[in-house]
Amino acid sequence: MRVYVPLTLSGLAEAYKTGELAAGPLVAYAVTPGLREWYLSDDIEELEYAALSRAALASLRLLAADPGTARRRVVVAVDVPDGAAVADPDRSLDPAALGEVRVAGAVALAKVASVHVDSGDAEADVTAAAEALSAADGGDDDAQFVVDGAEDHELLWYATQEIPNLVGLGS
Repeated sequence: MRVYVPLTLSGLAEAYKTGELAAGPLVAYAVTPGLREWYLSDDIEELEYAALSRAALASLRLLAADPGTARRRVVVAVDVPDGAAVADPDRSLDPAALGEVRVAGAVALAKVASVHVDSGDAEADVTAAAEALSAADGGDDDAQFVVDGAEDHELLWYATQEIPNLVGLGS
């Protein structure tokens, strides 16, 4: 099963240093029944893109909580065994938890399939979105417009061999 793990560049650097994404449990996003129902599509590529987008929003939340890290959203795509990622049935109807899963145990960096990161061109919009996130969560439409501006930027795809170069971006 493919899961999408939200990170920051500093989080990716830590994973590169330790060889694992986290000791677990790890919050990630995947194609869950709730996401399928919400997205109304049977196209697996569209559904995986929706899960990736959910992880990108979670990465933005990590950036909002850590103003000292580079202002680029990071999502790591990881293949985990079926059953390793579990959705919380109590949160299946919560719009904020669409596609959210928990992966028990550590996830080795060797299991990463790809890394998705904002380009440098997105930094200003991502910075503004991270600063506006709290107000957007509170229902401020203008702040939500700013947050949506970050979502207009596509994350760039990187092979796992490029992780050392990406880690240098956060320095």
